[in-house]
Amino acid sequence: MAIRRILHYPDSLLKQVSEPLDAVTDEIRELAADMAETMYDAPGVGLAAPQIGILKRLIVLDCAPGDEENDLIVAVNPEIMEGEGEHFEEEGCLSVPGYWANVHRKSNVRVRYTDLGGEVVDREVDGLLAVAFQHEIDHLNGTLFVDHLSVLKKGIFRKKYKKIMEAQDQ
Repeated sequence: MAIRRILHYPDSLLKQVSEPLDAVTDEIRELAADMAETMYDAPGVGLAAPQIGILKRLIVLDCAPGDEENDLIVAVNPEIMEGEGEHFEEEGCLSVPGYWANVHRKSNVRVRYTDLGGEVVDREVDGLLAVAFQHEIDHLNGTLFVDHLSVLKKGIFRKKYKKIMEAQDQ
């Protein structure tokens, strides 16, 4: 396992749509292990392959509370089948370090994906896990959480984020 470099906004790879994976191979399992290691090291609750520069439909998630045992989910070709309810809370992103904003999401979603054993999983999730699935699947479609902001809030984001990046460079 290796910790990979996480791409940061405005890297153009983050805006591209990822390709589906044809099969779960040893190479994909190794990539998933690297992604999990990278996510835990960051630390975060989710990571999509495009965030480390790989345009493939693969995400890792772990929304277990900090004091509980890890609960890693690896999802190959994940998709949201349906959703309901409203969720509007603060989100952050490993690819947009230092910035958080409230985003509208569904509070409950039904997701379908293939696990590392090659089995199709169809499950309903809610709370933080539902938000994390939506957030990471957005990455696979070239969408960042800041893309969900209003025009006014996007303008504010760009100004704040520029200052955040300038402060980190010093």
